[in-house]
This record gives sequence, structure tokens and C-alpha cells, in this order.
Amino acid sequence: MTNYFRSLLFYLGMFGSVPLFAFLGIFLYLVRVPFHTRYLIVTQWSTFTLWWLKLTCKVDYRVEGLEHVPQQTAILFCKHQSAWETLALQRIFPPQIWVLKRELMWLPLFGWAMATLKPIAIDRNAGRKAVKKIIETGTQRLRDGLWVVIFPEGTRVSPGQTKRFGIGGALLAEKSGYPVVPVAHNAGEFWPRRAFLKKPGTITVVIGPVIDSKGRSASNINQLAQQWIENAMRRIEQNAP
Repeated sequence: MTNYFRSLLFYLGMFGSVPLFAFLGIFLYLVRVPFHTRYLIVTQWSTFTLWWLKLTCKVDYRVEGLEHVPQQTAILFCKHQSAWETLALQRIFPPQIWVLKRELMWLPLFGWAMATLKPIAIDRNAGRKAVKKIIETGTQRLRDGLWVVIFPEGTRVSPGQTKRFGIGGALLAEKSGYPVVPVAHNAGEFWPRRAFLKKPGTITVVIGPVIDSKGRSASNINQLAQQWIENAMRRIEQNAP
């Protein structure tokens, strides 16, 4: 079976399952099912999609550093290389919400269902207003017991590349006092950005030690997180088969 056919089969299953879970999520929201129950049901789509990816494209993953996951609610700073990590983080970490661009909320079905899961949807051109929303809404979500997922580079980057970390997530950590958990991975090697074909293999996810935000400035938090993530990325790349 060629990579093209495997990838085609994967996308047919992934996109074909979207209406089922989207309508289910919207229905559960309209009938006022509690958030955590809705979250557990709707995010089964990520479970299905990762299973289907493994079955069709032979893409699996392994996780290192699970001992670093704290018992308390935290902020995730994750490398962003593909769509894969948006699915996998839901399976690896406790219930979470995401900081994302508001345009995603406008996508038919998928975006509408996503909007029911309390994301922090921001206008990336809004500057300070967007940062203020991240801090205020993010702090409330953390107090509600939900992890906040942030891709500090702001967009997907190709393997081997990096971008300067945005300040919003670090300011959320500074102002709220909640810790940061850095995450590195090489998903872009197997699910490349804007690419149709998937490459068989095993994605490596590495979870770093908790960064205590108390008493630290936002710039210091960003510096520590980016330094750890980029060092971990180099180790992953060096150890890749």
C-alpha cells in the first residue's frame, strides 16, 4: 500500500468523522451537559484520529518525561510543527483549553464544535488587547481546573526551525502564578506542515521539568522554556533513526 493511498484513507476517515463529533458536541452544549463530561466525550475524536493514523499511515508516538507532569493545573508551552500535537496533547495531559486564532471558530462544524470547549480565541492583530484576553481568560480557566495550552511560537514551524516566543503565555504564567510545563516533539517529521503525505514512524514527545513562574518575569519564563524546548529538539533530532 503506497503512502499516497494510506494518507488518502486517513484523511477520508478523519474528515468523515468530523460531522459526527461536531454535531454531538454542539448538541451536548445546547442541552447544557457539564463541561468536563462534554470534554471527555467530544475529545474521543482525537483518540479515534490518532488510532486511525496509526492504522492507516503507521504513525505512532511515544512519550518521555511523564514523571514531570504535575498534579496541579499548569500551562503547557508546546512546540508547534503540525496538526498532530493538537490531538495528542488531549490524550497525554489532563482536560485543557487552547489559545488559538479566532478564525478557527468560523470553520463550519469543526470550528463551531471547538467553540463549545472554552478556547481562548484571539485576534492575533489585536496586540495588547489579545494579550490582556489571554491573561484574564487564561487565569480563570486555570482556576477552574483546566490546563491552558499555548504554542508560544504562534504558528507552525518546520523541523529544524524556530521562532521567537510570543509574550502572551509567559505573561499569563507571571500574572497567574501557575507553573509552565514545556513540551518538545518531532511530529513535523511525520505529519509535515501543509503536506498531504504522512511518513511512517514513531513520533517522540518529551515533557520537561516544571518551570515555577512565581517570582519570575515573563521574559525569564520565556527564556527558560525556549531554551529547554530547543535543547530537547536537538536531542530528539540527534536520536532519530
